[in-house]
Amino acid sequence: MASIIRSIRALSRRALIAAACAAMLVPVGLSAAKAQESSGAVAQRIADHFASIQAMYGDFVQFDPNGRQQEGKFYIERPGKVRFDYANSPLRVIADGSNVAINNKKLNTWETYPLSQTPMKLLLSRRIDLSQANIQSVKVDPDLVTIVMGDRSIFGNSRITMMFDAKTDDLKQWIIRDKQGKDTSVMIYNVKTGGNIQDSAFKIPYTAISQGQTGNR
Repeated sequence: MASIIRSIRALSRRALIAAACAAMLVPVGLSAAKAQESSGAVAQRIADHFASIQAMYGDFVQFDPNGRQQEGKFYIERPGKVRFDYANSPLRVIADGSNVAINNKKLNTWETYPLSQTPMKLLLSRRIDLSQANIQSVKVDPDLVTIVMGDRSIFGNSRITMMFDAKTDDLKQWIIRDKQGKDTSVMIYNVKTGGNIQDSAFKIPYTAISQGQTGNR
């Protein structure tokens, strides 16, 4: 538990949200046609592919700036909904389409932020328009496409590096660099798309939070 709290404190709050949002990316070979695309076109095509996935869920592994590892389950449903449950930890992150909440069930604490002020705003939209983000770089390799974003108005001083499989366009990993220059990496696997995720998975208990009566639910 102590290591989890130290890990949380090591990140800025926005970086923690981004890292949670961040659970999604892996590599393989570009076709000749893809190789001829401009880097911006490649980035937007990949973003369109990712945005076309209405629901997905699976497992994630997160590494904090000190190399400590945490694992768990994630669930995503467009527009604007995501949940990360950390294994062997009371920590969870939930976005309900309007807000993002970080909950520590053991301490019974919640922190909420407008979704529009977090990186999830870009990742969870019905359509991801990269022209609205500050794209610092797009690198197209034979097996990997890497997109770096760092819009201060959305991410603050943090930076997000997203890595996609160059063959399937699937997001497999991302790295959050916080304002102290420390990196948190998240990888996802065993990913399944489609299906229905229960609405209760994305419910933030606003009334209970305001009354301090959330307990361990």
